[in-house]
Amino acid sequence: MIKIIKPEELEASFFESRNFGQSIDVVKTVLEDVKNNGDEALKKYGAQFDVSSPATMQIPVEELKAAAEKMKAENKDLYDSLCYSHDLALRFAKKQRESFDDFEVELEPGLYTGQKNIAVDTAGVYVPAGRFPLVSTVVMTVSPAVAAGCKNIIMCTPPRVHPDDKAAAESQGTGIPGKPFTGGKPYADENIMAAAYICGCTTVFACGGSQAIGAMAFGTETVPKADVIVGPGNKFVAEAKRLVYGTVGIDMLAGPTEVFIIADKTADPKWVATDLLAQAEHDVVAQPVLATDDEELARKVSEQIEEILKTLPTSATARKSIDDFGKIIVTKTLEEAAEIANKKAPEHLELAMDDGEDRKKIQALVHNYGSLFIGHGAAEVFGDYAAGLNHTLPTSGSAKFTGGLSVRCFIKTVTTLRTDENASGAQNSARAAGYLGDAEGLCAHAMAARLRLK
Repeated sequence: MIKIIKPEELEASFFESRNFGQSIDVVKTVLEDVKNNGDEALKKYGAQFDVSSPATMQIPVEELKAAAEKMKAENKDLYDSLCYSHDLALRFAKKQRESFDDFEVELEPGLYTGQKNIAVDTAGVYVPAGRFPLVSTVVMTVSPAVAAGCKNIIMCTPPRVHPDDKAAAESQGTGIPGKPFTGGKPYADENIMAAAYICGCTTVFACGGSQAIGAMAFGTETVPKADVIVGPGNKFVAEAKRLVYGTVGIDMLAGPTEVFIIADKTADPKWVATDLLAQAEHDVVAQPVLATDDEELARKVSEQIEEILKTLPTSATARKSIDDFGKIIVTKTLEEAAEIANKKAPEHLELAMDDGEDRKKIQALVHNYGSLFIGHGAAEVFGDYAAGLNHTLPTSGSAKFTGGLSVRCFIKTVTTLRTDENASGAQNSARAAGYLGDAEGLCAHAMAARLRLK
């Protein structure tokens, strides 16, 4: 059962990083092998860790298109939902791109300084396909890269046995965890392939795990080198991203997912309970938290959680998350709840309150979060799937210093300088640079500056 506590009962660890990954020696070995041996290493690790290790890795565009057409024919609701989600995400990302201004300004007479925002050439996206293939992650990773203007977008996702190879795999007793089918055609989760085609990513590789991160970081005979790698994954993928950072850019290092709900007496207990469970079912170490100044709401939400868990198909995972990491914090005031939220800096922050002065006050107080969901109707799950927002967000307190995946991750902001060398501003800069070069003992710096003096 979820714990109901007072703020003074919160342990210091509640506010600390919750990254359950670690420096894993096997990841270092995999990355080094991929760097040195390319495709050969990818096939070797595919045969160790995946259900399939295909003879080649790039999935033909025709296969992606066929998966999309199959989804449209057999699961129109899902197809339409993906198209809707993609449309919203792309429109939002394009609006973000517009906010990155290029400019040139004359700071002093003849001294022109500028800024340019340039998309990276090649974006690499990783889409997990474990227990729950994350089809929505395709939308969230590809859309901002498209809006940024990246010339190339490549995707890696764990391989699956191709339909043409299933009979052979079954006869061999392979194509299952621990017994991969080797040498077949490249294939992946069909929904992920369909989503890739819908979103306009047609360079997809059947390659998963830390070896896929290595492939995009270093490049192989088949997989191009990326400039930036984004997307979620298990602890091995997260560790690989940490280790290749510097060789390539990354979006962030994500820990276990989390939601923090601030609710008052106007909140519906069942809605709040369901939002907490929606987070809990992600992972046994997910952290669902409610802070409220209403003890009756706290009790009713706890009761609703227990009732829903009786029939929830994902109850095994959700139950462990609720019992081990879930919390309902009964505060004296909602302002105190906001203070706790700012200190926690949650991935998702919900304000389950009626519109009015109280909600506006709390909304103005909170400032550390990945995404903020305002009001009873703004369910966090909308942000996960179909509201334009990106669901790849900072966790474990990193919302104190960074935001989520956005166009910004695929853009480099560079600066420019040009001068009218006869103007006073340029001459003053040359004079100042000379004295500063002297002070630092950098003689050539000072000389290069003074040569420009008239």
